[in-house]
Amino acid sequence: MTQRRYILLPIATLLALLSTLGHAGEVSHEQARRLLEQGAIKPLQDIIAIVQAKVPGEILETELEYDDAGLVYDFKILRPGGRVQEVEVDAKTGRIIKIEDDD
Repeated sequence: MTQRRYILLPIATLLALLSTLGHAGEVSHEQARRLLEQGAIKPLQDIIAIVQAKVPGEILETELEYDDAGLVYDFKILRPGGRVQEVEVDAKTGRIIKIEDDD
Protein backbone atom coordinates (compact mmCIF):
# COMPACT_ATOMS: atom_id res chain seq x y z
CA MET A 1 0.00 0.00 0.00
CA THR A 2 2.84 2.43 0.80
CA GLN A 3 4.50 1.91 -2.59
CA ARG A 4 1.20 2.53 -4.30
CA ARG A 5 0.83 5.85 -2.43
CA TYR A 6 4.31 6.93 -3.58
CA ILE A 7 3.31 6.27 -7.18
CA LEU A 8 -0.15 7.87 -6.99
CA LEU A 9 0.95 11.08 -5.27
CA PRO A 10 3.20 12.31 -8.13
CA ILE A 11 0.54 11.32 -10.67
CA ALA A 12 -2.16 13.23 -8.77
CA THR A 13 0.15 16.25 -8.47
CA LEU A 14 0.88 16.18 -12.21
CA LEU A 15 -2.82 15.93 -13.08
CA ALA A 16 -3.63 18.88 -10.82
CA LEU A 17 -0.89 20.94 -12.48
CA LEU A 18 -2.04 20.03 -15.98
CA SER A 19 -5.63 20.99 -15.15
CA THR A 20 -4.50 24.55 -14.37
CA LEU A 21 -2.58 25.03 -17.63
CA GLY A 22 -5.69 25.94 -19.59
CA HIS A 23 -6.19 28.92 -17.29
CA ALA A 24 -2.53 29.87 -16.94
CA GLY A 25 -2.71 32.59 -19.59
CA GLU A 26 -5.61 34.50 -18.12
CA VAL A 27 -5.10 37.39 -15.69
CA SER A 28 -8.22 38.57 -13.87
CA HIS A 29 -8.93 42.23 -13.11
CA GLU A 30 -8.23 41.56 -9.43
CA GLN A 31 -4.89 39.90 -10.22
CA ALA A 32 -3.97 42.79 -12.51
CA ARG A 33 -4.71 45.30 -9.77
CA ARG A 34 -2.51 43.41 -7.30
CA LEU A 35 0.29 43.11 -9.86
CA LEU A 36 0.11 46.86 -10.48
CA GLU A 37 0.17 47.63 -6.74
CA GLN A 38 3.21 45.34 -6.34
CA GLY A 39 5.03 47.09 -9.19
CA ALA A 40 5.13 43.89 -11.23
CA ILE A 41 3.49 45.58 -14.24
CA LYS A 42 3.31 49.09 -15.67
CA PRO A 43 -0.04 50.90 -15.74
CA LEU A 44 -2.07 50.26 -18.87
CA GLN A 45 -2.13 53.98 -19.75
CA ASP A 46 1.70 54.01 -19.87
CA ILE A 47 1.74 50.93 -22.09
CA ILE A 48 -0.89 52.42 -24.41
CA ALA A 49 1.26 55.53 -24.88
CA ILE A 50 4.26 53.35 -25.83
CA VAL A 51 2.20 51.26 -28.25
CA GLN A 52 0.48 54.20 -29.96
CA ALA A 53 3.82 55.96 -30.48
CA LYS A 54 5.14 52.90 -32.34
CA VAL A 55 1.94 51.45 -33.88
CA PRO A 56 -0.66 54.16 -34.54
CA GLY A 57 -4.26 53.11 -34.99
CA GLU A 58 -7.44 52.26 -33.13
CA ILE A 59 -7.05 49.81 -30.25
CA LEU A 60 -9.69 47.13 -30.72
CA GLU A 61 -8.78 44.81 -27.85
CA THR A 62 -6.38 44.66 -24.91
CA GLU A 63 -5.54 41.71 -22.67
CA LEU A 64 -3.07 41.11 -19.87
CA GLU A 65 -1.86 37.53 -19.89
CA TYR A 66 0.91 35.15 -18.94
CA ASP A 67 3.02 34.15 -21.92
CA ASP A 68 6.33 32.37 -22.50
CA ALA A 69 7.90 35.83 -22.11
CA GLY A 70 6.18 36.39 -18.73
CA LEU A 71 3.40 38.91 -18.19
CA VAL A 72 2.44 40.65 -21.43
CA TYR A 73 -0.11 43.13 -22.63
CA ASP A 74 -1.59 41.92 -25.91
CA PHE A 75 -3.21 44.50 -28.21
CA LYS A 76 -5.18 44.19 -31.43
CA ILE A 77 -4.87 47.43 -33.39
CA LEU A 78 -6.73 48.55 -36.49
CA ARG A 79 -4.10 50.39 -38.54
CA PRO A 80 -5.03 53.42 -40.70
CA GLY A 81 -4.78 51.26 -43.86
CA GLY A 82 -7.38 48.81 -42.52
CA ARG A 83 -4.96 46.07 -41.49
CA VAL A 84 -5.31 44.57 -37.99
CA GLN A 85 -2.08 43.94 -36.14
CA GLU A 86 -1.28 42.20 -32.88
CA VAL A 87 1.20 43.95 -30.62
CA GLU A 88 2.71 42.17 -27.64
CA VAL A 89 4.35 44.26 -24.90
CA ASP A 90 6.33 43.22 -21.83
CA ALA A 91 4.04 44.31 -18.98
CA LYS A 92 6.89 45.09 -16.58
CA THR A 93 9.25 47.01 -18.87
CA GLY A 94 6.98 48.34 -21.62
CA ARG A 95 9.27 46.87 -24.28
CA ILE A 96 7.45 45.87 -27.46
CA ILE A 97 8.11 42.16 -27.96
CA LYS A 98 6.46 41.67 -31.34
CA ILE A 99 4.26 43.29 -33.94
CA GLU A 100 2.55 41.01 -36.44
CA ASP A 101 -0.48 40.86 -38.67
CA ASP A 102 -3.48 39.32 -36.93
CA ASP A 103 -4.95 36.34 -38.74
